[in-house]
Amino acid sequence: MSVQRYARQIRIIGDQGQARLAAAHVAIVGVGALGCAIADHLARAGVGTLTLVDRDVVEPTNLQRQCLFAEADVGSPKASAAATRLAAVNSSVRVYAEVADCDADNAERVLGILAQRPAVLVDGTDNFQTRYLLNDLSVKHGIPYVYGGAVAAEGASAVLNTGPDSPCLRCLYPEVPAPGTTATCDSAGVLGPAVALVAALQAVEVIKLVAGFTDRASTSLRRVDLWTNAWQGVSIAGLRDPDCVCCGRRQFEFLEPTRDASAPRGGRGRGRPVVLCGRNAVQLPPTDLGGDDWEGLADRLADRFATGSVRRAGQAVTVSLGDEHDGQPHEITLFADGRVLVTGTSDPERARALAARVLG
Repeated sequence: MSVQRYARQIRIIGDQGQARLAAAHVAIVGVGALGCAIADHLARAGVGTLTLVDRDVVEPTNLQRQCLFAEADVGSPKASAAATRLAAVNSSVRVYAEVADCDADNAERVLGILAQRPAVLVDGTDNFQTRYLLNDLSVKHGIPYVYGGAVAAEGASAVLNTGPDSPCLRCLYPEVPAPGTTATCDSAGVLGPAVALVAALQAVEVIKLVAGFTDRASTSLRRVDLWTNAWQGVSIAGLRDPDCVCCGRRQFEFLEPTRDASAPRGGRGRGRPVVLCGRNAVQLPPTDLGGDDWEGLADRLADRFATGSVRRAGQAVTVSLGDEHDGQPHEITLFADGRVLVTGTSDPERARALAARVLG
């Protein structure tokens, strides 16, 4: 498409900046509210290649704030649905959808670090384990990390690991917050405009970094509360800790594979269930769902369950179990990478029992 598409933007970043955007690869982890808005901004800005990584499927409550999804996308993997939408927004952008749980075992592969190295890693997540994993990747490979988070009407963003004096996430927060000590979208809710604002702050920093304006990148941890109209910026320039376990001692604890989800550091605990924030859902660890015959899985399940209760959406097959078991509707979503997502419960043991009804 003609460069005229970006004429208004080129007045700010110049022809060279626009060319750098077109040649760049940016990886976004988490295609929820933040990730959707960030990806939308970057695709419209003309970033040449986007990798989107997400483990979840679209559900009705997402539509309040996750701007790339429509009602017809409910039940589809988020990464795939977002990629389809972005292709319609800007056909010149290459979008790679990774329907996966980004963890220590697969992160370098799904983010494209081992193939087409990203210029920036962008945080669209809702949990600290993944953020610390991204931070380890950022430091290990020398890739800037644009952090962001939003809950209720509040949000924060920062640009990390951009140079020898720039701190990493563990310089600022040495340890993962203890469970239950931070608000979540489940406990505090979330307003769409708060997410949109934080995503805009993140997206503009990505554009600065990629287009060659690193001297304009933010050197502050910015916080905002839209409900109380409070804004705060705290300088983090020069706060790099020479004794930091990550960027100082280069110990990448969150890249160490582990099968124990209760471990304080390391991988994402692929061997144990994960209760998803705000979803009333449990992700069960990978299993063999179809072997070489994954494509026939939906047909096999359709033969076993009631008409209309099985649907296929890209790399996911969902079975609706209804509410005949405990008065609550449940859905079991099976992914091509072997993961199983059970909605309608936050109890891992109940999730296992429901999944067993589908898998046998």
